Parts: sequence; C-alpha cells; structure tokens
Amino acid sequence: MQGEFILEIQYLSKEKKEPPEPQSKILFTGLDAAGKTSIILALQREFSKIALLKPTRGAQRRIFEFLGREIAEWDLGGQISYRISYLKNPGKYFDGTEIAIYVIDIQNKPRIPEAMSYFKDVVEQFRKLEIEPPIYVFFHKYDPALRRNAMNEFKSLEIDLKEKLRRSVDYKRIYYYNTSIYDLNSIISAMSEILLNLYPKAELISKTIDEFAKKVDSEGVVVIDDNSLIIGYFYKDEETKNLLSASTPYFLTLNDSFQFTQVIPGRIEEEGKMIVQRFGRNFIFKKLNIRDVKTPYYILMLKGDPAINKEDFDSFANIMTEILFK
Repeated sequence: MQGEFILEIQYLSKEKKEPPEPQSKILFTGLDAAGKTSIILALQREFSKIALLKPTRGAQRRIFEFLGREIAEWDLGGQISYRISYLKNPGKYFDGTEIAIYVIDIQNKPRIPEAMSYFKDVVEQFRKLEIEPPIYVFFHKYDPALRRNAMNEFKSLEIDLKEKLRRSVDYKRIYYYNTSIYDLNSIISAMSEILLNLYPKAELISKTIDEFAKKVDSEGVVVIDDNSLIIGYFYKDEETKNLLSASTPYFLTLNDSFQFTQVIPGRIEEEGKMIVQRFGRNFIFKKLNIRDVKTPYYILMLKGDPAINKEDFDSFANIMTEILFK
C-alpha cells in the first residue's frame, strides 16, 4: 500500500492554529547513504542520533516553522525500491515542491553515475508535473579534511560534476553548495540562504538588523532561530563574517547543553545572556523576547564593548515582532 511509504512527524503546538500562509514543501532527495537525514539532524543539533542512523524508510515528513511560515520538509529515502515507487507516483511525492535539495555523496565516487542518473529522473518528474522548483545540489561529505588534504582532486571533481549535470538536463535553476556535518556552518549557511528566498520580508529584516548593529556599535549581528537557521545578519567586514559564521554552531550547541544555568567560558551577566571573550572582542549571545512564537529566536553579536542597553534589545525585539507577525 502506498500509505506505507510516508511517515509524518509534526512538531506543532497543542493548540492547532491556521497557518498564516500555505505550507511550503521542501524536498530532500538523492541516493541512499548520501547524507540527507544527517543534514536534517545536524540542523536540529541531534548529533547523537547521526551515528546511529539507519537507512530512511520511504518518505518521512516533518513540519517546522520558519519566520512564521510552516515548512513541510520531505526526506525521501534513497534505496532503489523506494526510488522506483516515487517515480511511479510522482504526484504523491514530487508535486507541490517549491524547493528541491538533491544530495550527492562527493566521497562515494563509484556511485556518482547512479546519482547523476537519478537526478535526471527527478528533473523528468518535475517536467511531467509542469513545475520548475529551484534545485539545490549539495555536494555532501565535503569534509574539512578533504579541503585540507585533497583540495585539488575534489575541486576538479566538483567542476566536472557541475558540467556533467549541466549537459545532462536542460534546467535553468540549478545551484550548488559544498556541505559537511563536520562543518556545520556550511549546512546552516546553505539552508538559511535557500529558505530566505521563500520569505518576502527578508530584505526588511536585514535592514532592521543593520540599523540595530549601528545603533549599538556592533561589528556584526546574526539572528538565528532554534532550527539553526539564520534569518538575518549584518557583518562589518569579511573577518567579522568568518568569526560569527564559525561561532554560530558553537553558541547554539552551548545553549542546548547549559541553558544558561551553569558556569561556562567567559561570564554570564544576566539570565539568558552569554558573553564569551575571544580575540580581544566580546561575543554576546542572547535570546530575543519575541512574542507569541513557537520557535525561539536568538541574537549573536560581536562587539568591543560588552555593555548593551536593555532598552535597545527590547526595542529591537519589538520591531522584529512587528515585521515577523504583522
């Protein structure tokens, strides 16, 4: 029965509310063992589950919220029997896709031809359904060790794959990211950029963050939700961007572990506010008090002076509330 292939997992509040907008469907697809589920678990910071992962059975669906909008995230198991089922029933699995993420294990060279063949099959299903979602190809397991020890080899492979994919399908909107669970920022950055394309107020949020950063004399500001997704940022320069990008996963994980109740490197000046001093600067991490949200939001800042007026924080949170939910 076809119903055996879909497992729906919902993380919603007990009080069911009508979504402000229709759900957006994001499709994760590719071969088995490519790393699709690991990417999803890494964003949820469920690292302990990654080592125990078994192949995904059929299609699993999770509902989560991004900037007040409900996202349906479909994780299609890549075993051959399931792939055959999806291709026989494209309306059930592929229809309604707004964003497609196709994951290729860059380290598994013997299976790359198979991955490319299935990629063509996926594109063909979109054509049959007369839809053309952007396809984001993740060259996954592009681990830091590869970049250090075999950069030229894998860079050549990456260029070759892009050219072969371009020649194999006539499809305009294909984009590429290099990702690895051992470089969590690569996944956070990719997924954040992709999802922000769905949100019409993204530019307004960025302008608001820019103004706030200047007001409090901050070199950089990042606003993150509890799904590890960046909803907006301001960086004074490339160095600031690199420092905050590298630090974001650290603070989210630290927040999960300590919940601001134990002693940590640096110091805690008030409940819900963490300050860590590194490189002669202050990294400030704080939960934003945004009203009526199911998903918490956090702010990470880089400043010379750790002092910040509470009224400035509260004013910024109020403005963000107005933008997100009005």
